[in-house]
Amino acid sequence: MTAAHPPLTESRRGKLACVGMGMTLGSHLTPLARSHIEQADVVFAGLSDGAVEMWLQRMHPDVRSLQPYYAEGKSRMQTYRQWVELMMTEVRAGKRVCGVFYGHPGIFAWSPHKAIEVARAEGFDAHMEPGISAEDCLYADLGIDPGRFGCQHFEASQLLFYERKIDPTGYLVLWQVGLVGDLSLKRFSTGAAYRQVLVDLLSQDYPLDHEVIIYRAATLPIQRPEIRRIALRELPAAELTTEHTVVLPPAAPLKLNLAMRERLAALDRETTMA
Repeated sequence: MTAAHPPLTESRRGKLACVGMGMTLGSHLTPLARSHIEQADVVFAGLSDGAVEMWLQRMHPDVRSLQPYYAEGKSRMQTYRQWVELMMTEVRAGKRVCGVFYGHPGIFAWSPHKAIEVARAEGFDAHMEPGISAEDCLYADLGIDPGRFGCQHFEASQLLFYERKIDPTGYLVLWQVGLVGDLSLKRFSTGAAYRQVLVDLLSQDYPLDHEVIIYRAATLPIQRPEIRRIALRELPAAELTTEHTVVLPPAAPLKLNLAMRERLAALDRETTMA
């Protein structure tokens, strides 16, 4: 059941809210995100699954899917800019607009950040409401506490395009490995040869027999998370989509920083004497 909306007037200012649906259908939607959806005049949906989109349509009479703007051979940045313009067109028309995105609307999601930036620059109210992300699910499903050894997160292609420093004493989380090495932004996947380049880079810090965890969060209540454990050398041949995340557990123990510990000990002694 949707909320009744007052008639649109010329003096009414448009508003924008970008909210997260969470990863698992129904169970991750927060009450505040639901409120933004129900009170909107127009809802735009950038979701991971057709079933999730159908579920959203039960909450609001005007849900417009953003998925048709994707196309093979079309730059994803062109698609994302179209999403921004679609939402802003309705905001400028004085409507309350809600963009609903799977997971967290601000994680691996260019359009929500840009739409909010544009809306605020033009004087409109704009808000981002967080959601449960794939990262949140990963910690729970794999039993990882990022505070124990530390955790680095990289978009996989960034490791190839830029000089980044990897710390093998902590967890390494690589996102969008299925697209690693794509400079065109026009493909939905790259192949084994591209993943081999990634493995060659990782082998500078990890042995080839080091365990790699391939993970995908559940998106429907009837599903279980996908968890596969393979050796690093097997990663090029593994089946991966853009939804899969690759985790490398620590490969070396933490090393004591003796100089820093002595400095802190000296401070403790000074504090005790004071």
